[in-house]
Amino acid sequence: MSNKLSLEAAAREQLQRASTEDSGRSARTVYGGHEHLLRQTLIALVAGAGLGEHANPGEATVHVLQGRVRLSTDSSSWDGRRGDLIVVPDDRHRLEALEDSAILLTVAKQTRPAPS
Repeated sequence: MSNKLSLEAAAREQLQRASTEDSGRSARTVYGGHEHLLRQTLIALVAGAGLGEHANPGEATVHVLQGRVRLSTDSSSWDGRRGDLIVVPDDRHRLEALEDSAILLTVAKQTRPAPS
């Protein structure tokens, strides 16, 4: 991967892909991956699509690049729109696109303690 990426261009590309997928979503890791502690994933969702309830794999934020989304737990919800940064709670949560949206999910995975 190069040292520079246009998130706006990548978001447009992923939204185009999401519009052709049955799931209504598309994703691309833009930095890091399974071998890194930090991972950033660009996720595009068409209106009404979402990510079902799941656990938080570590510290995480959602940066809304385009559109409007809702991040929810059983007891709270946060709406975000372009430019907003939502801190992902430690609780199980879900994400729904209120309109065609692109987000940058940043996760710092928890490390396992070293064996003693």
